[in-house]
Amino acid sequence: MVVADFSLQGKVAIVTGGSRGIGRSIALGLAEAGADVAIAARKPGPLQEAVEAVQGLGRKAIGVETNVRRMEDLKTLVQRTKDELGRVDVLVNNAGTNPHFGPIQTIEEGQWDVVMNTNLKSPFFLSVMCREAMLEHGDGGTIVNVSSVGGVRSSDVIASYSISKAAMNMMTQACAKTWGADNIRVNCIAPGLIKTEFSRALWENEEILEASTSGSALHRIADPDEMAGAVVYFASPASSFTTGQTLILDGGGVL
Repeated sequence: MVVADFSLQGKVAIVTGGSRGIGRSIALGLAEAGADVAIAARKPGPLQEAVEAVQGLGRKAIGVETNVRRMEDLKTLVQRTKDELGRVDVLVNNAGTNPHFGPIQTIEEGQWDVVMNTNLKSPFFLSVMCREAMLEHGDGGTIVNVSSVGGVRSSDVIASYSISKAAMNMMTQACAKTWGADNIRVNCIAPGLIKTEFSRALWENEEILEASTSGSALHRIADPDEMAGAVVYFASPASSFTTGQTLILDGGGVL
């Protein structure tokens, strides 16, 4: 008997926004643990590269060009995963966006809608779809949402993003409470400042970088690969009695 079972052998995972940054690292981490992976992203070039990286680890992988704000794209993503990889066991809602940088009162309605539709509406409805797929095989499953430390600490330059992530944290709890009876666990990670292209405007800003590093216990920002281990934990049997939790991965910034 394995006491701490992090294996995902025989499991199939979906990772949105999985072609680069945190999502790519998560896809590779899940593959290293034994999962086959369906990677969803919009740009075909990086998507294909991520698929090949997973395949290079000896796992099956497919790339599905997906705009997560389109419900039909989400349905196609789930169906193709079932058709080509056999089932759905793990969903990682990683895709996110933040088209507005500045005081909250300057955001335009269209930008607000893009943030909320991408960061909250899409993960919720994709989770509902994946729940149905998990019920089909009857073995339960796991959902891991990728939130942000911004969801627990306000910002004066990315406030709409923070609001959407705070809502995601509660969505995690609500789904976990309701779907526990289905043997589906729902958890969440909340990264701090990570050195990705997505967050370049933050870590290239000297004042923001200084505030993020000087006030944290580890005095640095993170690389994307440092987020993957927590997702593997939440996706695997190692966390079999854990659900509805948001794990802050910010190097000790919120202490």
